[in-house]
Amino acid sequence: MTAPASRPELPVLPVTFRPTLTRVVLLTVGLAMFVVITVVALALEKLSAGERTSFIFVALLFFGVLALLSRPKVVADETGVMVVNLTRTRRLAWAEILRVNLRVGDPWVFLDLSDGTSLPALGIQPGIAKEQAIRDARTLRALAEFHGTGADAGTENG
Repeated sequence: MTAPASRPELPVLPVTFRPTLTRVVLLTVGLAMFVVITVVALALEKLSAGERTSFIFVALLFFGVLALLSRPKVVADETGVMVVNLTRTRRLAWAEILRVNLRVGDPWVFLDLSDGTSLPALGIQPGIAKEQAIRDARTLRALAEFHGTGADAGTENG
């Protein structure tokens, strides 16, 4: 029996899915903001040491928020999937994942779980790189079907 043409080839595990272009943009903007604010703080002669420190602290805070936004990823290995979102990490066995969804208009992939809940997986998001997100969602769906009890699910354009 042959697999359908649209089914992606299974990657070698472990594999990490992350919105690389989004991550590059966020970290680049964060670094640029930090450098500019720090240079301005140091260049302004009328600022006291405390005011300069406040400027630099705010620059670090901005960078920290953008770094946090660049954190999401989904890591699949032989035993299951680790979903890293903004502030939480959750480890799932393959059997817990019933369906991998990325529907038109979804901001990221949703995993339907065996406990009746749905878990957002921000590591696959079609924001800047839509085609890559669709490929990643299809690959994760194929992995869930191969390793677990996953059912076929609807993915945008396939």
